[in-house]
Amino acid sequence: MGLKRTSLNPIGIMVNVKFFSWNRIGNGDSLPKDEDEILKVLKEIKALLEPKPPPPPPPPPKGLWKEFIDFISKYKVLGLAVAFIMGVYVGQVVQSLVKDILMPLIGLALPGLGNLSTFKIAVPPTALDSEGKPIDPTWTGQLFGIGNFLVSIITFVIVAFVIFLIVKVTKKWGIE
Repeated sequence: MGLKRTSLNPIGIMVNVKFFSWNRIGNGDSLPKDEDEILKVLKEIKALLEPKPPPPPPPPPKGLWKEFIDFISKYKVLGLAVAFIMGVYVGQVVQSLVKDILMPLIGLALPGLGNLSTFKIAVPPTALDSEGKPIDPTWTGQLFGIGNFLVSIITFVIVAFVIFLIVKVTKKWGIE
């Protein structure tokens, strides 16, 4: 319809303002024929030059208790707290299962080890009693509690497997 020229209005906003030639332009466009078309273009220019309204002010404070309730419901803190507490106690149950039931069973299956959760290795090697303490009182070395480490590894594997099963079942049910 006409040439476009970019200009800067007093607020500093870049706008496209249409300038029309009184003579025909090379591509055949000319000045708008009637007053309605001119008014339409002028209204577009006016709308571009008007400043935008400021954003609405933030809502007034609700009070500490209401903000706390909103926080709990928005971020699902209560569900997170329940899951954390359950996780702690499930972890203790699994650790007890491994230390008090599985490790003695493994110790029975391997002759000469006894309770595997109390298994220790002495460096330099020396004879150990049933509690894992050196028999020789003059021995000066280090005891490595391999049994506790094995309990931790087996506990981790069992907990990770249980979590895997829970996630798999909840995804199958459509719970995210």
